[in-house]
Amino acid sequence: MKEYRTELIIQPEQKVAILFDGNNIEKSVHKMMQTKSAMLNFDVLVPKLLNGRSLNRFLYFKEGDDISEKLKRRVQMNFAGSVIACKKSADIPLCMAAVQLVPKIDAVIIVSGDSDFLPLVYYLKTNGVRVECAGLEHTSSFQLISAVDYFHLVTSEDCYVFEKHKTFSK
Repeated sequence: MKEYRTELIIQPEQKVAILFDGNNIEKSVHKMMQTKSAMLNFDVLVPKLLNGRSLNRFLYFKEGDDISEKLKRRVQMNFAGSVIACKKSADIPLCMAAVQLVPKIDAVIIVSGDSDFLPLVYYLKTNGVRVECAGLEHTSSFQLISAVDYFHLVTSEDCYVFEKHKTFSK
């Protein structure tokens, strides 16, 4: 088991941005739950990540054009957030958004285990932003976990499996 910081220092007045690397976290959740119909349960995960702090931004970056309208509506209605379609990798748009948010936030939570975000972590920290990461234990980079101020472990309790309604024929 990887070791990571277990003490979360909370300041209730912190303004927090949560930035999701959608494709990365979705693949990790699918692997953990052993089904492609598994998804993050934002209603459980977001309050856990915020832990009483104020949500300033909620941005979900997703590669490709096949973004669910239901996901877009849910993110907008429940979190005043946005789902951002990315032509290729979500890494660069996520990094650009984080850099632009520096003057508006106290902390950022990157929902991804991708070590490609290490330069972003170092940049944000040198600019006075607390950096946290949320990811799954077996798919999160140890280097990323070690670099952030706090690592939130995403577990099966933070997910659900979408089951289509069965139709019955007579």
